[in-house]
Amino acid sequence: MCTSHPHDRAEAAQADAGRRGFLRATALLGAAATAGLALPTAPAAAESHRAPEPDSRRFTLAVMPDTQYLFDGTSIDKGPVEASLRYLLEHGKDENIVFLSHLGDLTQNGARAEFTAIGEAFKLLDRRGVGYSVLAGNHDVKSSTDDRRGPTPYLDAFGPQRFQDRPTYGGASPDGYNTFHLFRAGGREWMVLALDWRLSGQGYAWVKDVLAQHPRTPVILTTHELVGADGALSAYGGQLWDQLVKDHDQIFLTLNGHYWPAARATRKNAAGHDVHLHLTNYQNRYFGGAAMIRLYRFDLDRNVIDVETVSPWILGRAAKELNELERQEIELSGDADRFTVGIDFADRFAGFDPVPARPARPASKVLIPGTAAYWRFDTAVAGTVRDLSGRGNDLSLVTVGGGTLGWSADHHPDQPGHGSLEFQGVKSPLTGAYLRTVDGAALNSETFRNGYTIEAFYRLPADWDPSHHAWSGIVSRTGTGGAAGKTADDPDEPLATLSLSNDREPQWAMRPLNQQGIVTNWGQETPLETWRHLAVVNDGEHTTLYVEGCPVVRNPKAPAVGITAVGLPWLLGGYEYAGRIDQVLHGRLGDVRIVARALPVTSFMNH
Repeated sequence: MCTSHPHDRAEAAQADAGRRGFLRATALLGAAATAGLALPTAPAAAESHRAPEPDSRRFTLAVMPDTQYLFDGTSIDKGPVEASLRYLLEHGKDENIVFLSHLGDLTQNGARAEFTAIGEAFKLLDRRGVGYSVLAGNHDVKSSTDDRRGPTPYLDAFGPQRFQDRPTYGGASPDGYNTFHLFRAGGREWMVLALDWRLSGQGYAWVKDVLAQHPRTPVILTTHELVGADGALSAYGGQLWDQLVKDHDQIFLTLNGHYWPAARATRKNAAGHDVHLHLTNYQNRYFGGAAMIRLYRFDLDRNVIDVETVSPWILGRAAKELNELERQEIELSGDADRFTVGIDFADRFAGFDPVPARPARPASKVLIPGTAAYWRFDTAVAGTVRDLSGRGNDLSLVTVGGGTLGWSADHHPDQPGHGSLEFQGVKSPLTGAYLRTVDGAALNSETFRNGYTIEAFYRLPADWDPSHHAWSGIVSRTGTGGAAGKTADDPDEPLATLSLSNDREPQWAMRPLNQQGIVTNWGQETPLETWRHLAVVNDGEHTTLYVEGCPVVRNPKAPAVGITAVGLPWLLGGYEYAGRIDQVLHGRLGDVRIVARALPVTSFMNH
């Protein structure tokens, strides 16, 4: 629902707009470090770092691939890595960075001095308690061994002892080379598996046990080797797929380095779901990749992961004159470096963590003070639809051209009643069936001088055609402007109608008590086969149209007091012109409620 996260969206938009400025400002510190200047102290970094927002629907996972050429014997340069890590510290809040994953080959030779240097760099994160994971690549350990190899300089520098006090640390395999990490983002728990260069049989057993203990947690698998530069699985990657990834639906994304250039692929797992396989490695590029980081920006509302690859260290050097290679490498924009992954997260995770359907709510929960009429369709229409408000505004069925009115269990996920009516209107020849309030209903004469809220749930089918279905009414009041003595604009238009234009735009057009003409509110195009909630709210002076709890752009500023009435019925699914039925809705209609006062969004039926 729109109103759930306005602050998140506004903040994210600001962050997006200023992203390059943030990167450049941050990376300047990396340039200073490279130049041998003093780095900010830990307290200075603490002032800028903020913990991630665990409930925000937008968050970022940072990924750092092979840094081995920066830590090679006597050729050690911590500057690029520190620049990238400082980005995480200083703009973690702006980007809502929740975690960093290193993909292995931290060093070139696995030597103690190399690990001492990169271990010092990562203390920038240790001092601030930022969650991150590392794993051993073939250059960090003896490549012919698996996770049973025993003590190494890697394990001394980045073994479980380094992470055990971190809130995101979940645990390690007995050998210490495989770890799992848990973080909260988007209101739920996520796991990062950081797996060794080569898993032993014991390693596979440990991983499967971890997954079994967290059966509803989506998993990002990180390891050094899995996908090659052509997007195909390597020989070892094929083993990982067959023994682990394929049969564990929780694993939806894998990240690895080792090969180059960057690549990505998608494979179907045993459950028939997509697993996204990404190769990230830039060691073959200028300055050994300059500790480039890849930012995976998750957006659970848009159902996407926006991916970007940048080097804060090179961006920082932009304060000086960049050399030719730096200008080429400042930000990567190839198809494998900057892209968007579309994932319907709820659908993708439904197999292991289904979202429970919202239960139906009894009518008593919907009958708030001021309710003038409330209709719901839990069963098929059999003659009369009762007004559940108890005010006698019952509906009777009217057929046109032999049309019928069907029933469906389909409904908006946030609708109180679990059912809908299926209207099958056609313009020419006019055919269909609709509902109208009975003669003498109190609603027929109500003018709502002090304000009102009209709500309805509706869905348009895939075969909706403007030439046959445009300008049908969802909720409308009969009686014309001419009959009410209001002849400005078209006097044959009804006194009020919530209709759908030829572009499927919801339109609230009505004649208020305080003027002759028609006042109109417009919404945006309705997507087909998608449930929508509409609300028209008048506070006694002005009218606002909401779609899914979001105010639309075309809400008039003109004063509009009440709704003109001539004592004639209201229609559901029908639209009259010149006093005669002109069009019948083609689509499904769920609960409809009319309240004789302006409601806040938090009191709408879909809340």
